[in-house]
Amino acid sequence: MTTIPELLKHAKDLMHKAVENTRREFSSIRTGKATTSLLDTVRVEAYGSQMPLNQVAMVAAPEPRMLTVQPFDKGLTQVVEKAIRDSDLGLNPATQGGLIRVPIPTLTEERRRDLVKVMHKLGEEGRVAVRHARGDAHAKIKKLEKIAEDDKTRGEKDLQKLTDEHIKLIDSLIAAKEAEIMEV
Repeated sequence: MTTIPELLKHAKDLMHKAVENTRREFSSIRTGKATTSLLDTVRVEAYGSQMPLNQVAMVAAPEPRMLTVQPFDKGLTQVVEKAIRDSDLGLNPATQGGLIRVPIPTLTEERRRDLVKVMHKLGEEGRVAVRHARGDAHAKIKKLEKIAEDDKTRGEKDLQKLTDEHIKLIDSLIAAKEAEIMEV
């Protein structure tokens, strides 16, 4: 038999994962600054399969508006450059020797607004995941037998507090990322 604290802990874990997933999604949204996580979504055709870029090359951000990509295998340089160019990040890499330089262009006002819309959509998906975890736990609390109604009510209040905390976390992530995107 499960208990209210176990259900709350499980819901908290799911909510925490939703917040972390939202944070990870936000890190791949391009702002005006160069960050190595920008290329996390790029996949490279190497050794007969699709591999994440960070498994076939070292990515660094030596300057605020420049990324460098150093493939571990020099033979993959052209493939890596093509994968970065073909990604939907709007980047134009250039190879110099075995090093790929990826200048980060400044964002136009329109592109910033588009990125903010994408970011809000991802934030809403995070909120929905938190609410979904709440809904599951709430249904399970309701179904518990041999537990006093007062305890169930207290469990539901604690569940709502958890939900509110995690929604606030996602809202603060959204506010911080929006400020970062809109910063010129």
